[in-house]
Amino acid sequence: MKVSVVICTYAMERYDVFSECVDSVLDQTHEPLEVVIVVDGNEPVFDRVCDDYGDLDDVVIRCNEENQGISYSRTRGAEIATGDVVAFIDDDAVAEPDWVAELVRAYDETDAIAVGGHAKPDWVAQKPDFFPEEFYWLVGCDERGMGEHMEELRNTYGSNISFRRDVFLSVGGYDENTGRKGDKHIQAHEAPVCIRMADKYGKGVIYNTNAVVNHKLFEYRGDFRWLVFRSFWQGYSKRIMDLLLPEAKDDKNEYLRRLLLEFVPDRVTDLVRRPSAPKVEQLLAIFVFTGAVGLGYLYGLFEVDRAELIASRDAVGTE
Repeated sequence: MKVSVVICTYAMERYDVFSECVDSVLDQTHEPLEVVIVVDGNEPVFDRVCDDYGDLDDVVIRCNEENQGISYSRTRGAEIATGDVVAFIDDDAVAEPDWVAELVRAYDETDAIAVGGHAKPDWVAQKPDFFPEEFYWLVGCDERGMGEHMEELRNTYGSNISFRRDVFLSVGGYDENTGRKGDKHIQAHEAPVCIRMADKYGKGVIYNTNAVVNHKLFEYRGDFRWLVFRSFWQGYSKRIMDLLLPEAKDDKNEYLRRLLLEFVPDRVTDLVRRPSAPKVEQLLAIFVFTGAVGLGYLYGLFEVDRAELIASRDAVGTE
């Protein structure tokens, strides 16, 4: 089974991290393997990538004419790819040597049409004491309660996910209205494509925890204010998701139920039995981050619906 790994990048200031990512993919134990690098509209970065990797066999390099965002770039990479499976990894993640082999093993042993793996946090700076594992999803890593080994999930995260290429393209790839693009804050671009896939094929993503990538977490990702800001915009993104894909609501409701009825009581019990300052900080952070997500959702509810009302009013006024 040929696998094409798509890596999208943009910024020169993180080129060394991107190079480490590419090198980890080139060192995979699985063959045949193709690496597709998409540079998102940055010519100096494209030139450097060509200098460093352009002479290697089975490395394909493309550059968007302008900055189009991560969702566009990943879909373009899948269109360029020639593998049976297309796998995605963030440019600030480093794959374990058997990452692709483990993804392929799940395809070989099951009837999977999509396989994801474990996005493991790799703290470049020291992990802050206040940051609870229940909210690792804020930084693109697997959170507490994500799922069991080889369980079928709705989706895993973009730093560690793969699809049968024909399936991915048949549902239109990533939605260009989601994902990182400049200052745009709409997140969670894996969910729409996976929901469309489930609707069409009746299957989700097999979660192989043995397929590991180490997602680098730089110092700013441990900043409390940044995480609150991130929580807010994740809530906003969830409101957009509800408009685009109403069937996505159940997944969020189940997570919130487990958080409040299972994880928080567990933490309170543990805190009473073995008190510590970090445990208190993490418990408080859970409520702060949950509140910020809720505020972001309400903001999206107001802003999006208000925009729709204004558009409707303007349309009536021109008739």
